[in-house]
Amino acid sequence: MNTIKKGLGRGLSSLIGETKVVPSMNKLPLSEIIPNKYQPRKNFDEENLIDLTNSIKERGVIQPIIVRKSNSDKSKYEIIAGERRWLAASKAGLHDIPVVVTEADDLKSLEFAIVENVQRHDLNPLEEAEGYKRLINEFSYDQEKVSKFIGKSRSYITNSLRLLNLPADVLKMIEEKKITFGHAKILVGLENASFVAAKIIEKKLSVRQSENLVKIFKKKPNRTNQSKDPNIKSLENSVIEKIGIHVAIKNNRKNKGTITFSYSDIDQLNKIIDIIKSNY
Repeated sequence: MNTIKKGLGRGLSSLIGETKVVPSMNKLPLSEIIPNKYQPRKNFDEENLIDLTNSIKERGVIQPIIVRKSNSDKSKYEIIAGERRWLAASKAGLHDIPVVVTEADDLKSLEFAIVENVQRHDLNPLEEAEGYKRLINEFSYDQEKVSKFIGKSRSYITNSLRLLNLPADVLKMIEEKKITFGHAKILVGLENASFVAAKIIEKKLSVRQSENLVKIFKKKPNRTNQSKDPNIKSLENSVIEKIGIHVAIKNNRKNKGTITFSYSDIDQLNKIIDIIKSNY
């Protein structure tokens, strides 16, 4: 039995451990290799893929990819780690590619794919979260086990999984790298997450600035607000969504009352002043 000892990164090496490999198999035709059905990565950066393709044209594939026998087609091999190299090799016009053939079940295949991508920071936050979710849903992991396996804190795993509860349009913003993981995690559970996310992008807000904006929308209603006229509450919400600043309207039975603007920094104060001035 041969053992893979180095060249794959510490995480991958420890995962492979004493995994049995096929010593006589050094290369495989690209046509006999299929993608990993458990690959958490859905998008490959086109520019980076072009750079890798050009590198392979010049130097060939230096690091072998890891494959296993396909369960669905015994004439094929399924990639466990190295799909980007396989894609680039195909684009470079190669006919075969260096491989390490290993015996791995579905769980090990998913573990390999997640570890490889997380270590290389190749996954966007959603792909990473989906990978953790699959470990939990399909292989009976809990968050604590995922945390230990990946080497990240339990709170990090929790925050990552919570991203999947965001509205579809916000998820698309994350996927397109318009907002970061830091931005996204403070939007979770926010009723107006889509509006706030759009404001973050429009104003090019930092995470700290975004946190201040989110505080406006997370203010808990007091007893007065709970019994407030629905029309007044609707008006408040429309103003908040329009200007991005918290507004409280108090209206009595004689239709007299007050309007209160709450600001969290000098920029918001100036914005309120500009709004008032523009109407005079």
